[in-house]
Amino acid sequence: MRLRLVIVLIFSGLSVFSQYNSEFLNFEKTGRSISLNGEYELGSNGVYNGLINKFLYGGYIDKATKDASDKTMKQLNIAGANINYDLSVFFGRSPKYSFLIGVKDQLIFNSSFTKDFYELAMYGNKPYLGETKNLGGSSINYLHFQEIKLGLIWHKVDSTAKIGASISLLKGQQLFNIRAMRGSSLYTNNDGTELIFNSHFNMALSDTNYRKNPFAFAGIGASADIFFETPYKTKNGKACVLTVNANNIGFVHWTDNSVQYSSDSTIKYNGYHINNLFDLKDSTLSSINRDTIVRELTGARKQSFNVNIPTNLIIINKIKFTSKFTLGVGFRYLFNSNFKPYFFTDGEYAFTPKLTGALHIGYGGYSRLNIGLAFSYNTKNWYFKLGSNSLQGYISPANTYGQGAFLSLAKKFKG
Repeated sequence: MRLRLVIVLIFSGLSVFSQYNSEFLNFEKTGRSISLNGEYELGSNGVYNGLINKFLYGGYIDKATKDASDKTMKQLNIAGANINYDLSVFFGRSPKYSFLIGVKDQLIFNSSFTKDFYELAMYGNKPYLGETKNLGGSSINYLHFQEIKLGLIWHKVDSTAKIGASISLLKGQQLFNIRAMRGSSLYTNNDGTELIFNSHFNMALSDTNYRKNPFAFAGIGASADIFFETPYKTKNGKACVLTVNANNIGFVHWTDNSVQYSSDSTIKYNGYHINNLFDLKDSTLSSINRDTIVRELTGARKQSFNVNIPTNLIIINKIKFTSKFTLGVGFRYLFNSNFKPYFFTDGEYAFTPKLTGALHIGYGGYSRLNIGLAFSYNTKNWYFKLGSNSLQGYISPANTYGQGAFLSLAKKFKG
């Protein structure tokens, strides 16, 4: 089995400190405005960018490319992608608070996979005759939904602090989730004539009639975002800002036409024996029907169910050392996903009053080490930002993990 993610970079971007899927982080630079934002991030701590690019953009995957990832990956690895784009408006007349309204499309993918699963996917089972390959712990989670957001930011709490909150109505478009439990494995005997598949997994699918229709409701749900920012000073007088932001706190309820599968069985396969090719009967062919096999082995059932969406937590502390240089350190975590704790630092330098550059260094998440750059241009009427948290994926894809990009364009309101 091989997965192919088709990822299109549309307009993408976010705050002065890179891509974190939050409208509130933008407010510091844009104020009241209408903005078009988007971003994507993609990575794995077990598969190099060079191999991922072959899946994304096509091309022949040679043995050397497969071997490079196989030699360095762990027994259990992760992969993931987050893609979102939105149209957001901050507006209002009060000097103390502003309202937020927006629409957003989000695609979330995360996976875990064993080294054995990777080897079967890349090389097949022929090189592993007489071996049992472990599949337990492998999983795939794909979630696609849209949202309408309403919120408020109180940007003059005690004259300096900011508090924001929003609620969103979610429209589920597509869900695919499968998880192999401990004990799942595939054995191939020494001469390759027999397979034994220990099948222990759970799987859930949204209504497949809606997967290509962005306006149909395969599910409905709700989410909330919260935001807090406060300035303070260090003992030596340095100006600092602490920001805490959590978004995508919510769920999607998938409709009655959604399907769940579960399996806890052992499947032994040694082919089909046909004594006389000219006496082949319909009953023989019907036994090979895929749908019949799936129903007998998995206990498929249609029913509605809830799925929590991955909650995104961001904590950033910024210290302004000079009028031109600001250093930020931060922490990020995605709940309900395979995301690892992500620690990062951002150094921001103002080349001119309008042009600012930032260097990003981070470790964790779906990949490993990330190095990125971002540039923003901020005027009285416009704000523009372009960057990436993972430039290594484009500079040296053959031996690095992770890639991504973001861009933001905002038209500020007067007053």
